[in-house]
Amino acid sequence: MKLEDKLFQDRYIVDEEHPHLKIKDPAACLNCEAKQCTQICPSEVYTWEEDHIDVAYGDCLECGTCRVACAEFNNIEWRYPRGGFGVMFKFG
Repeated sequence: MKLEDKLFQDRYIVDEEHPHLKIKDPAACLNCEAKQCTQICPSEVYTWEEDHIDVAYGDCLECGTCRVACAEFNNIEWRYPRGGFGVMFKFG
């Protein structure tokens, strides 16, 4: 089974009012050469467009890997979602 198939089984309750992660300073991402967050996130929350980074926080698995990977600029604000929101794993 492919990773995409496994991720499809997870469900998300997205908190549109208070997203649990965001880019602190989008301009800092322009200076990041490696763009680690786009490579390390297992659910591909971060995607690099021509001149900015998109954050699909509704797909987040809440592993926190992105905040560790962004050590050069410490530019990702991450916290657990508010109660009742976030990822729900089908199999535990």
